[in-house]
Amino acid sequence: MHIGISSPIVIAHPSMCADWERDAGIAELARIAETADRLGFHHLTCSEHVAVPVDSAAERGGTYWDPLATFGFLAARTSGIRLATQVLVLGYHHPLEIAKRYGTLDLVSGGRLILGLGVGSLREEFDLLGAEFAERGARADEALAALRAALSVDRPEYHGRYFDFENMLVRPHAVQPRVPLWIGGRTRRSLRRAAEFGDGWVPFGLALGEVRAMLKSVELPAGFELVLGAGQPLDPIGAPDRTAQALDRLRAAGTTIASVGLTATGAADYCDRLAALRTLATELGCTFDDRPGPPPENTPAWSR
Repeated sequence: MHIGISSPIVIAHPSMCADWERDAGIAELARIAETADRLGFHHLTCSEHVAVPVDSAAERGGTYWDPLATFGFLAARTSGIRLATQVLVLGYHHPLEIAKRYGTLDLVSGGRLILGLGVGSLREEFDLLGAEFAERGARADEALAALRAALSVDRPEYHGRYFDFENMLVRPHAVQPRVPLWIGGRTRRSLRRAAEFGDGWVPFGLALGEVRAMLKSVELPAGFELVLGAGQPLDPIGAPDRTAQALDRLRAAGTTIASVGLTATGAADYCDRLAALRTLATELGCTFDDRPGPPPENTPAWSR
């Protein structure tokens, strides 16, 4: 099982955001990203909401950093950690828009993009953007097929009900021959969508027993990733036994990649807990990537 980081700071979700995160900025996020990269963690995350209704912010949170801008910056400060959108809402974008913008991110990051994608459920945001809400599931299925045809080629071609394109150049595009597509959701339909069009499933709001029951109903392709969170932030320093138990439960449920958050009092403390988590998880048999250390202190910041 690999372990990635559900990035702090970039989302101010009421149930997960610590007080220190509300005042933190890009310097703190970059410090955490660089540490996670050096320690060999699998990925960082950043989600997408363009605008959240004030009445919904108490439940969903009102702060969502833009994933493309955020990852573009972090790509220049890291060397190996993957950059996972978790998630982009398919209905807000034309497939070729995603292919160009995030294909460029894949290029500048050296092939580290993971596209986490979802159907979306915030009707007010769909209406604001002029996006179709009623048929969003069917449109998402076709968008996934169109994306698969378009992401890694410069002359994509796709013909469908909602999307139809050919004789168009998309340069630059993704450098990975197959960009991983992780599908988010909490229904059997989202799992079937992931198995048919994607490379992994990122369920949310489900108990591990519910996840196991759903997995029995679908035949998964080889190499398919099950990406699960721990539910609550982990504390590898203050509660190492509970942290180990949480990781064991995830692995027993079939998790191939865990996406976790950590309790902390600030960015420096978060980095200390990343190191403690790596030590603890390595003892449990989890997998980390070996990467070079941080750049020399005299390296210009823009080139780190």
